[in-house]
Amino acid sequence: MKIMQFIKKVPAGMMVVPLLAGCLVNTFAPNALQIGGITTATFSSAGSSCALGILLFCMGTNLKVKELPAVFKRGGLLLIAKFIIGALLGILVGKLFGSNGFLGISSMAMICAVTNSNGSVYFALMQQYGDDKDCACMPILAINDGPFLTLVALGASGLADIPFMSLVAAIIPILAGMILGNLDPEVTKFFGPLGSAVIPFTGFSLGAGISLKSVITGGVSGIILALITIFVGGIFIVACDHFIGRRPGYAGWAVATTAGNAVAVPAAIATADAAWASFVSIATVQVAASTVLSALIVPFIVSWWAKKYGCPKYPKPGQVFDPPADGKPIPQKG
Repeated sequence: MKIMQFIKKVPAGMMVVPLLAGCLVNTFAPNALQIGGITTATFSSAGSSCALGILLFCMGTNLKVKELPAVFKRGGLLLIAKFIIGALLGILVGKLFGSNGFLGISSMAMICAVTNSNGSVYFALMQQYGDDKDCACMPILAINDGPFLTLVALGASGLADIPFMSLVAAIIPILAGMILGNLDPEVTKFFGPLGSAVIPFTGFSLGAGISLKSVITGGVSGIILALITIFVGGIFIVACDHFIGRRPGYAGWAVATTAGNAVAVPAAIATADAAWASFVSIATVQVAASTVLSALIVPFIVSWWAKKYGCPKYPKPGQVFDPPADGKPIPQKG
């Protein structure tokens, strides 16, 4: 069986295929990965944080200090653009359609889905189509992963505190890798390539926390929410990435997803503001549907866009991208 050849043909296949496999196992045999010990620690959703931390460390070894301004510029733009479009859509739904929302999609569900991006899918896509600086934007984008920005957009800032230590915890692995990589190039040579090997474990463990039943339960409204997240949110982010960031836009599409952690955000919002409690159940399944569908659809969009409009791995004639960390020239296509 030529498993690797098949996976490599799928956009972000090293992330998407294991993620889908994890979803299938969690859907049809949810107790299979809960036997405890090493199996549960490696393959269940409990192992996603560890795998992600190792991934960030290995990626950090490729990041050079002189590249930091470009990283903050790219990542900050994507973060702000995604927050703006999510907040605008949520506010419009609330103002125009009231608490019942648009086609059963409440403001809370809209903001949760559109403002939270799947960092692991983004990282896998940037490994395949972007450069080291694109990959290094992942910790910056982690700021939107959770209830904080959703609470801000809902006007509940008085109930929300910035999870400062959570942000610090997300940055430390990449910072540690960056420091060691800058101190000794041998560290980069050893750990840099290992990040790709961790991606499948990250994908499977994240998928093991998602059930495909959520897509069915979410129904038509969940599918619509996913399409809004991908296409309405994506088009706005890509426009910002292109016209403001002067980039081809592949990274903009890569964040047009919904984070797996976003599934828990509606309940967190209701804890902070009880007025949203009655919307938690339906919002949760809708956000879950958006999580699964966006993780499966967005990689194909990024693949098509990157090859059509150019990216570091597939540059168009005349396009100039920064050289990769290994210093080898980027071959020109076409």
